[in-house]
Amino acid sequence: MRIRGRTLPALLLATALGVSALSVNALTAASASTPDSAPPAVSAHAGHVMGASALPSGDDPDGDGYILANPQVTGVTPSTAVPPPAYHHEFQAGCAVTHAAADDPILYPGRPGASHDHTFMGNTTTNAHSTTASLTAGPTSCTAPADASAYWMPSLYKGDRKILPVGPQVIYYKAGVTDYRSVRPFPKGLRFVVGSPTQSAQEFRNHKGFVEGWECGDSFFNTDFPASCPSRPDVQLNLRFQAPSCWDGKYLDTPDHKSHMSYTVVKPGTNDNMCPASHPVALPMIEFKMAWPVNGDMSQVRLSSGRGYSFHYDFFNAWEERTLKALVDHCIVGGLQCDTRGFDLYRPERGAVLNADHRLP
Repeated sequence: MRIRGRTLPALLLATALGVSALSVNALTAASASTPDSAPPAVSAHAGHVMGASALPSGDDPDGDGYILANPQVTGVTPSTAVPPPAYHHEFQAGCAVTHAAADDPILYPGRPGASHDHTFMGNTTTNAHSTTASLTAGPTSCTAPADASAYWMPSLYKGDRKILPVGPQVIYYKAGVTDYRSVRPFPKGLRFVVGSPTQSAQEFRNHKGFVEGWECGDSFFNTDFPASCPSRPDVQLNLRFQAPSCWDGKYLDTPDHKSHMSYTVVKPGTNDNMCPASHPVALPMIEFKMAWPVNGDMSQVRLSSGRGYSFHYDFFNAWEERTLKALVDHCIVGGLQCDTRGFDLYRPERGAVLNADHRLP
């Protein structure tokens, strides 16, 4: 017997131990603090106690951690088709930093100051009380006004000085599956966490979202911050990290903020990537490509969540649906390498999606 995603034995065990149902919710939510491949566990982390987020909030009034999609996407079979060759299938969302705060509307909704410090991009109103409705109504620092989504990550410090990225940061929307034609837009209100603040260096390096690690100058594939970076104006600290792109079609969020999403799997006998049967809906794969203006001696560089390998990030979708669909269809499904306007410099004959003001005509 299951009760909203929790097995009856778990509730009976909690009762036997004198633990409240709310605490069971908290224990269930704790896997948000662990690597994607690790079992759930409750752990504390430098001002960020994970796993206590299952409380009533604007999008989750009963506080059980499950937010149903409406409508749900059913009857989808993961695509195993081989599409026409297309080296690129992506577009960019350029979003500048808006503010920093010890808030996390996914892990700690309605609890300002409960998190470690985060650097927010995109929606300018993002805070502990943010909901799908509030974000949809809020302004944005993204180049496209239709992208009211919230993007955030742990803040970076050098000593006691907070270092914020300058200018629009590159957030790619790509195809994670081989059949790029099967990708569809994010549902409004979808949210998830990528990575974990408590992961080890090895778990960070082996994470399916790991691309090139921390890099600066000629130093690449670092799981922690390099000891030093060239002291030149053109050198910044960089990181690329990819999100899962396969959705279960049922939930906009789950108690661990991850299990409704999955990374791709390899089609047997091939090198092709496809979504697993448990998460059959192919969505855009978000890739953070962040740059911090810091170099020289890096010995005092840290994240608010800890060492460099504690990097993780959050995404809360609040795109205007019509614009997101137009960009996904033209750039990802269309097999193009698009900029923030949906224009492929190498295929100018295909045109752009957005006008000069980055709005859908």
